[in-house]
Amino acid sequence: MSDRIFGVVGLLIAIGFALAAFAIEESFLSDAVGPKAFPLIIATVLGLSSIVIALKPDPEPEWPALPRLAEVLAAVVVMILYAELLPEIGFVIATAFAATYLTWRLGSGLIASVVTGIGTSLGIYVIFHLVLGLSLARGPLGF
Repeated sequence: MSDRIFGVVGLLIAIGFALAAFAIEESFLSDAVGPKAFPLIIATVLGLSSIVIALKPDPEPEWPALPRLAEVLAAVVVMILYAELLPEIGFVIATAFAATYLTWRLGSGLIASVVTGIGTSLGIYVIFHLVLGLSLARGPLGF
C-alpha cells in the first residue's frame, strides 16, 4: 500500500512540475532547446517512474522501529536547518556541521565525523569555489 501512495504522490509532483515548466516564459535569446526542456524531461521521468511504482508495488516493507524513525527525522531536521542557516553562517561552516552530524549518525566515531565534516566542507569549497569559480554562500568569516 505504501508504494502505491508513494507512486501517486510522485505522479502528482510530476504533474505539478510539468505545469510549472510550461509556465516558464521563453526569452528571445534562448537556445534551440529552450528553458522548458530539462524540467519537462525530469517531470516525464518522475511521472513514468511513479506510474510503474504505483502499478507494480513491492511487497509490504518492514518499517523501522520508532528509534530508527526518530533518527531519520533528526537527519531531515538537520538538512532543513542546513538550508536555512546556509545564507547566515556560510557554506563552509554550515556544510561542516551538517556533514559532521550525518557521518556521526551513519556510524563514524565523533573525531572521525568531525574530520570528515571539515574535510568534506573544505574539499567542496576548494573544488567548486576556488577551482571552478562558482559562488557559494559567504559566512561571517568571508568564505
